[in-house]
Amino acid sequence: MSDMSLKQAKEIADRLELAELSLNTVLTNVEKSTKVFEEVLTEQKHILASIPTMDTKLNNMKILVGINFGFIIGLLVTKYFL
Repeated sequence: MSDMSLKQAKEIADRLELAELSLNTVLTNVEKSTKVFEEVLTEQKHILASIPTMDTKLNNMKILVGINFGFIIGLLVTKYFL
């Protein structure tokens, strides 16, 4: 009977060691994922901060392209009709 309890104690100790190892790996994975998540959040904040300036630049670019397109059409019209 004492041999059986020693075997059971060894099995329980082995299971506890495995559980401890798995918990340690889970904790390291959680720490890595939180670091990556924080980096992603800072990158998102940077992108959200730059959106308004990019929006105004895009609007200015659209206006300039429209003006250039109108200028080219005007040149073609004057060349072929005059």
